[in-house]
Amino acid sequence: MPAYKDNKTGKWFCKFYYTDWQGNNRQKWKRGFATKKEALAYERDFLEKQSANPDMTFQNLYELYMEDMTARLKKSTILTKRHICETHILPFFGKKPINEIKASDVRRWQNQLMNSPKGYSKTYLKTINNQLTCMINYAKRFYDLNTNPCGQAGSIGQAKAEEMDYWTYDEYIAFREGIKDKPLSYICFQVLYWTGMREGELLALTAADIDLGTKQIDINKTYQRLHGEDIITTPKTRKSKRKVPIPDFLCQELQEYMDSRYMLAPNERLFPITKSFLSHEMERGCKKTGVKRIRIHDIRHSHASLLINQGCDALILADRLGHEKVSTTLNTYSHLFPHKQQELVSNLEQLAATVGATPTPEPPMENPLLKTMGISYDGNMSSDSVTPDTAYANTGLPYGPIPKETASGKVIPMPKRKAI
Repeated sequence: MPAYKDNKTGKWFCKFYYTDWQGNNRQKWKRGFATKKEALAYERDFLEKQSANPDMTFQNLYELYMEDMTARLKKSTILTKRHICETHILPFFGKKPINEIKASDVRRWQNQLMNSPKGYSKTYLKTINNQLTCMINYAKRFYDLNTNPCGQAGSIGQAKAEEMDYWTYDEYIAFREGIKDKPLSYICFQVLYWTGMREGELLALTAADIDLGTKQIDINKTYQRLHGEDIITTPKTRKSKRKVPIPDFLCQELQEYMDSRYMLAPNERLFPITKSFLSHEMERGCKKTGVKRIRIHDIRHSHASLLINQGCDALILADRLGHEKVSTTLNTYSHLFPHKQQELVSNLEQLAATVGATPTPEPPMENPLLKTMGISYDGNMSSDSVTPDTAYANTGLPYGPIPKETASGKVIPMPKRKAI
């Protein structure tokens, strides 16, 4: 339908009819366009989204997708998706109809990302590619898109980094000395290292979450700061809600810290800081002590490494870290179990050393079990005594020679059979 110009304002507007999701005919007005082209483009985009055909542009698919996902995902997740799409995907695919996107287009886009001068990490490349795949699958499921160019093009990047950064126990102790001059920084890193909780889980803790009687920390929420606003939400997964036992020394340090807080309310945040504060303190402590710089999240890996070296198995570790599945723990920390392989080899060597050995334990002078059965042994049996192999082969009794005994009663010979 045509666009119209408002003679009073000099602006263009569009007026058209469409059918809503309930099948009702409705009229749509939109004013304030500087040019006729902009007014017609708005009408075209609006009708494409209403019809939801696979020939809609990727930009329109993105808007429909985000509108749908906003009601289903956390605000932080939505912001991450928006940033990835608007920075890396829409500039390339935004104006292209989704049913015209080919595998070759996806490959060119992937090559552009991999050759970017910004040098994106392999894990970030995987994240960006996954977001495009997610939106294409959404179009296939709900808007009758027949092809899957992402599946044909293949993926890029990798799901996890080749190497995991973490501190050894000695490295953490050295780092701790560098931030000990600030009690708040010290207790925050103490809790992170000795519990393995996530950064957001730490910053969401309240005094009511610390049970010094049972020596446990109740993790039931997470903290984020979005657009200058403090937001408390549910933890990452269902399993993230957990109670983490803590050692005595950490209980004492938490008690001293809470006593130092004036008029601390039970539901008040225990550590009223931000993630940027912790990053700054990490940088300060590493420069002061010479310990290698790692991410705040890598302290969680450091805790896992500490527990694995102490012999903790994957099931207990998964429960303590709040992983949804034990497979997540195994996939993340499988390379930290080398001592288990060596222990297995040692056990096999010990087993092989015993093959072919014939232990000949000396019988006791008086065996209580034999005595209860009416068999006595004085240690002076003759050389023609019955051997242990023939006498006790199937009895389960201790080996040892026994005296000959004459069977009582009449012996009845068995008849011989003739071979036919």
